[in-house]
Amino acid sequence: MRLVTLTGVGLAYGGRQVLSGIDLALDSGHITTLVGPNGSGKTSLSRMVLGLLTPAQGRVERAGGLVTGYMPQKLAIDPTLPLSALRFVTLAGVDRRTALGALARTGASTLADAPVATLSGGEFQRVLLARAIVRKPQLLVLDEPAQGVDIAGQDALYGLVGELRDETGCGVLMVSHDLHLVMAESDSVVCINHHVCCSGTPDAVSAHPEFVALFGELKPVTRKPHVAVYTHHHDHEHELDGAVHVHGPHCAGKH
Repeated sequence: MRLVTLTGVGLAYGGRQVLSGIDLALDSGHITTLVGPNGSGKTSLSRMVLGLLTPAQGRVERAGGLVTGYMPQKLAIDPTLPLSALRFVTLAGVDRRTALGALARTGASTLADAPVATLSGGEFQRVLLARAIVRKPQLLVLDEPAQGVDIAGQDALYGLVGELRDETGCGVLMVSHDLHLVMAESDSVVCINHHVCCSGTPDAVSAHPEFVALFGELKPVTRKPHVAVYTHHHDHEHELDGAVHVHGPHCAGKH
């Protein structure tokens, strides 16, 4: 089932074109991973998918009655606020029992009474994911879901996302800034840098000239149950602030 279709979508801020000519289709049971350098428009695009931003050009079509779940890239919570993980999930408009079920499904049931401000990066990401799935969404939009999580934790988290897709048949839009760790479950990858640079399978995208121009050559060296690990062959230099300087006549960005 087609959940969301973006056709010729564009977005501008203060006279600067952030996104241009974006075509994207999201289907039930399909995991799409959106990659690109920092500042390429990934979060803006995901927010348009959710209906939180209105495109300046093009159109966004959603299935009628579409239920979505969103895991934001950043969420600041006042550390002085006495907010438990369970209470945080119930703020999505569900009862205690439903919230506890979502926490259990993401492996966070033991954190129910823990103050959100005391959670580690990996623990907080699991609680955020619980809040995203608590209303049984047809489409999950996960913006950098593995940030602040170590490699082993990323493997487990990506595997969990694949399991949720298999169990519920939901569509998933996963936003990431690189392809060094790629979910083996991903059905397709879309690389953007204000426009769609390339799309296809992870292996096809990692070999595409526009992707290589942004990130360098990535060669798969090992594969775990849920994660494909790539080596990174540089054709560019990194600055301390994350800026990338590409050798040759290619576009540059951050990652």
